[in-house]
Amino acid sequence: MWIELGSHTDSRGNDAYNLALSQRRAESAVQYIISRGISKNRIEAKGYGETRLLNRCTNGVKCTPAEHQLNRRTEFKIVKQ
Repeated sequence: MWIELGSHTDSRGNDAYNLALSQRRAESAVQYIISRGISKNRIEAKGYGETRLLNRCTNGVKCTPAEHQLNRRTEFKIVKQ
């Protein structure tokens, strides 16, 4: 099984920073999984920044901290079995 770890940020901060931040988060998650014995050849890190928000909390929209938190996540996606 091959997986992609896709990390996401909220919309606070500038777009370029959030993209780089999400990539670093994805890579950190991959390193953790590798440290647990999973082959690095089966895992890919992908940072999406704020491009795939789960709610309306885009740039300039006033949202609660809980609403922003919903967008900060890492998702596991099976890309090949």
